[in-house]
Amino acid sequence: MVFQRYVAIGDSSTEGLDDPDGLGGYRGWANRLAESLAAAQTTPLLYANLAVRGLSTRQVRERQLDRAAAMKPDLVTLFSGTNDVIAFRFDPEALARDVEHMQRTLIHGGATVLGFTLPDLSSVLPLARPIAARVHALNEALRRAASSTGAILVDFARHPVGSDPRLWSHDRIHANSAGHARIAAALAQALGLPGTDESWSQPLPAVPHRSVRDRFAAEVRWSWEYLVPWLWRHVRGRSSGDGLGPKRPSLEPVEAPRAG
Repeated sequence: MVFQRYVAIGDSSTEGLDDPDGLGGYRGWANRLAESLAAAQTTPLLYANLAVRGLSTRQVRERQLDRAAAMKPDLVTLFSGTNDVIAFRFDPEALARDVEHMQRTLIHGGATVLGFTLPDLSSVLPLARPIAARVHALNEALRRAASSTGAILVDFARHPVGSDPRLWSHDRIHANSAGHARIAAALAQALGLPGTDESWSQPLPAVPHRSVRDRFAAEVRWSWEYLVPWLWRHVRGRSSGDGLGPKRPSLEPVEAPRAG
């Protein structure tokens, strides 16, 4: 399968947090996937990334869908929902309708649409255990939407490695560089790119068990550095994406892929 115009839409995950590009920005799984696509085909690939951190699924639909459709993409990656499940109010039915509408609109426009589910965050973020039911509802909504529209869905929630804390950044909300690399590899396999396999789903080596004291200290540090600022921002009705635009707002040629 050869693609000429790839557009990525979504939130901070698609934007690439926390996978530094070495130039002050973020690389991320979408950039990595674009590079893999460009390396696998002789036809030039144009790529745009409209994602902005902090957006809900409804905001992705309102701010990015029409713009993406106007680019007439033949490939779209669509992932959102993390900001929905951590919001004060969560409506999985509304989210499902928004996702299905976006997928159907893009598919009717001629695009292959690719997305994925959210892994269980309980082992990554112990304080996320109360929202485990929300994550389950989000994933069920994504599965129903993909089944209805024909979008391709990589079901990370069914692979335990997705919940390994070593694939997540210090804020425990975003994947780190190793995590982004695994996401890109999984999506590349879902598209049938040459040389891809299921190695992305293999578990990491076992690590020594940490003491209760060390785990408690880590929770206190994380709460002070990340949880308190997040709560303060949301109490004021602010978003991490306020005033920000997409990092790659128009279709541009993909540069030669880098190692790593």
